[in-house]
Amino acid sequence: MPLDTKGKFSLPTLPYAENALEPVISARTISFHYGKHHKAYVDKLNELVAGTPYESMTLEEIVRKAAKSDKDKAIFNTAGQAWTHTFYWESMAPKGGAPSGKILDALKSSFGGVKEFNEAFAKAAVAQFGSGWAWLVKGADGKVSIESSPNQDSPVMDGKFPVLGCDVWEHAYYLKYQNRRADYLAAWWNVVNWAVAGRRYDSGK
Repeated sequence: MPLDTKGKFSLPTLPYAENALEPVISARTISFHYGKHHKAYVDKLNELVAGTPYESMTLEEIVRKAAKSDKDKAIFNTAGQAWTHTFYWESMAPKGGAPSGKILDALKSSFGGVKEFNEAFAKAAVAQFGSGWAWLVKGADGKVSIESSPNQDSPVMDGKFPVLGCDVWEHAYYLKYQNRRADYLAAWWNVVNWAVAGRRYDSGK
């Protein structure tokens, strides 16, 4: 389910095997998180948008439009979950890597360095009350900033351009880390797909 695909949505294929992110994220966690939670969001979204103008929109278009409509709250909630989870899976890779190129320059400019960014991002993610997300967002001026959001909310609601996102709903980490969200964040850097984040930064989305 590419984020810019219109029409009936389907569960996107994971860009790696379910056990590929171990020991950071267990295969059992991904089996439930991807195979049950994410699948349920996609199935419900197709049910909700059938026969509505949303049916011909991309996932991102649905998120942006439905976020502004009180009567379409259920559609927004479900589309938001489908969008954020697809973005999350694509934000990770088995071997991770390190930032380079323009995104590295942006991190140094905005935070002083990668270490400082990691610390600030993890702090925001751990501090997010309840379920939610932490984001690295590219501004129109090329600078990057950290945001956090509750539940299914994301920067795309406001037309912003996230380049990296971390899921801090408990189902993303509880089977392995229980209530130790900080430990999950500390380990998560080992599977961050900086190549994808860099491409997103370079493209503007």
